Amino acid sequence: MAGFPPQRKGILYLAEGGQETEIMYRHGHQLPEFAMYPLLDNPVAVADLKEMYRRMLDVAAEHRFVPMMSGLDYRASPDWGDKLGYSRSALADALDASITLLRDVAKPYEDQIDEILIGGMLGPRGDAYSLNRTITAEQAEDYHSFQLEALKRARVDFVSAMTFNNAPEAIGVCRAAARIGLPLSMSFTLDSNHRLKSGPSLKEAVESVDVETGDAKPDFYGVNCSHPMEFEPALESGDWILRLRSLRPNASAKDKMDLCQIGHLEEGDPVDLGLRIGSLAQRYPHIDIFGGCCGTWDVHLREIARNVGQIAL
Repeated sequence: MAGFPPQRKGILYLAEGGQETEIMYRHGHQLPEFAMYPLLDNPVAVADLKEMYRRMLDVAAEHRFVPMMSGLDYRASPDWGDKLGYSRSALADALDASITLLRDVAKPYEDQIDEILIGGMLGPRGDAYSLNRTITAEQAEDYHSFQLEALKRARVDFVSAMTFNNAPEAIGVCRAAARIGLPLSMSFTLDSNHRLKSGPSLKEAVESVDVETGDAKPDFYGVNCSHPMEFEPALESGDWILRLRSLRPNASAKDKMDLCQIGHLEEGDPVDLGLRIGSLAQRYPHIDIFGGCCGTWDVHLREIARNVGQIAL
């Protein structure tokens, strides 16, 4: 499979926002182990999910962005599936059903939007907000291969690895995706110290993963599940920054774990968030993929798209 499309003049991409916080706090559905795919057995939840993604596609169509749809399989890897009582076969079926739902939602928009990309979303083996220093690159490659192979069979256009906080696991994912033949983005999450929780700076993480993966390096890197106040100071100068193509911020600068457990939607200030991301897009014109994370959805995506789109004109 060819890699993710290179940067193209006049082409910007829009990813979804924080699907978990939106479905929990806007629509009132419970997420066991923070997993989305069990909702596919609930017709009411499926209807809500479809409505959510239609709102995302409406923003993409309005602002002429290429949508990158994913997000139902963040915790569809073996350990999380075991906790939910899914056999490997059932987990593979859930992955396929997740991709099928996204394709079904996208189909009516094919006349409005020239290009729609459907992808998988891969999360870390452990908790994204806790340290997981013990996993080796070799263990990570073996572990994450199950989900990546299932996504390959589902014929996804890309895979987004999200909320990674240590380099060894990221290296293993990159090697597995390259071996299996899937375009991969690797997104790190930063804390209030503007670093990965395992210690390195964003620059150090990107450079080390690129060195250790060689020809298996990801197509590009991103930042997600961090507010601009957390990640903007990490955008150090240097050639490495050109490997960063994706920004998917949280709506609020509050602690990440609190945002997942607070019991209500923390929307922050969508207008301010749009202005911040627009400013970063102006400073780093090579960044062409925008979306959101915890607390964000169409209101925030519209502000981001509006600000970024004005700069790109």
